[in-house]
Amino acid sequence: MSESRTDSPAPPPPSKTSLKPSLAVSLLSILAPILAVAILYRQEPFDPAPLPVHEQSGSVAAPRENGRMLRGAEMVGAGRMVGPEDVAYDSASEVIYVGCADGWVKRVKVGDSGSDSTVEDWVNTGGRPLGLALGRDGEVIVCDANKGLLNVSKHGTVELLTNEAEGLKFKLTDAAAVARDGTIYFTDASYKYTLEEVIWDLLEGRPHGRFLSYDPATKETKVLARDLYFPNGVALSPDQSFVIFCETVMRWCKRYYINGERTGHIDTFIDRLPGYPDNIRYDGEGHYWIALYTGNSMFNELLLKYPFIRKGAAILERFNRRPAMEKNSGVFQVDLEGKPVAHYYDPQLSFISSGNKIGEYLYCGSLHQPYILRLKLD
Repeated sequence: MSESRTDSPAPPPPSKTSLKPSLAVSLLSILAPILAVAILYRQEPFDPAPLPVHEQSGSVAAPRENGRMLRGAEMVGAGRMVGPEDVAYDSASEVIYVGCADGWVKRVKVGDSGSDSTVEDWVNTGGRPLGLALGRDGEVIVCDANKGLLNVSKHGTVELLTNEAEGLKFKLTDAAAVARDGTIYFTDASYKYTLEEVIWDLLEGRPHGRFLSYDPATKETKVLARDLYFPNGVALSPDQSFVIFCETVMRWCKRYYINGERTGHIDTFIDRLPGYPDNIRYDGEGHYWIALYTGNSMFNELLLKYPFIRKGAAILERFNRRPAMEKNSGVFQVDLEGKPVAHYYDPQLSFISSGNKIGEYLYCGSLHQPYILRLKLD
């Protein structure tokens, strides 16, 4: 039985008219997202302002660097604290005070290792304690982001010292230092945005911050400097001639003179930091330690330089789509003249908010981590 075979005719080539729908679909798939973004951008009411960052490109470098500080670090009090933002040390009692996200000011007694440390719930402010400073009579000065400037006696009694200046309430009381005469120097990082809204202050690019003083004798609150870009950490000079405060957005620390012929004058202590400064601590040995909550990057520089990029970031923030940009966080060490000495950081670190040298160790607080990071400096 023979089998006949016939080849099927080849399909005709597609006509030009059949190509048109697929081309239209492809164009639509490209143009639709662009159109949606354009509409969102035009309808977004957020209006960022230009920032004076034209002289802040690049970063200073320190002669010594440790770019993998996590390799030699240990966790103190792991799991027994939430977001210990600042680290204040009382050398008389050898106790570390930290302010945590759950409202507790905790006392930490460090053992031979991080796991040997004891953590005590001392006082709950009912708010969010950030910067801490030791007073002259055993009290602890607490900058509570929600409550204002607080005094906690050595017996644990909480007293509100001040929460406004010139009729304007504090929204984000941030950091403090106490002078020998009892004057408290502190910052209100923003009179417009709270701690939970801090990203909007950074993206808006307007100066909502103030540097202030409080006199416990007269109970007077003074504004020493205004129109600041998120003023943060505060530290006094050893001779009490000036106070340093950090301006996070600008990547610099300013110096405000409180004694002598230059009283009331402000100049730059250090600028072009390799990250965005938070708290600053003096170690009593000729060095300041500046916490950098994130390292600098080309993207961060572009973000601050161009308002339209910040507006785009604001749109992403509304939809919880803003990518995490915080890395290479750490601590920058400078001498009494603001000259770089050493830089400790790690690509996996973010939101380091304080660095305090205690003995041969560097203790680092954080806005979010459930522990204090401890690094042996040798």
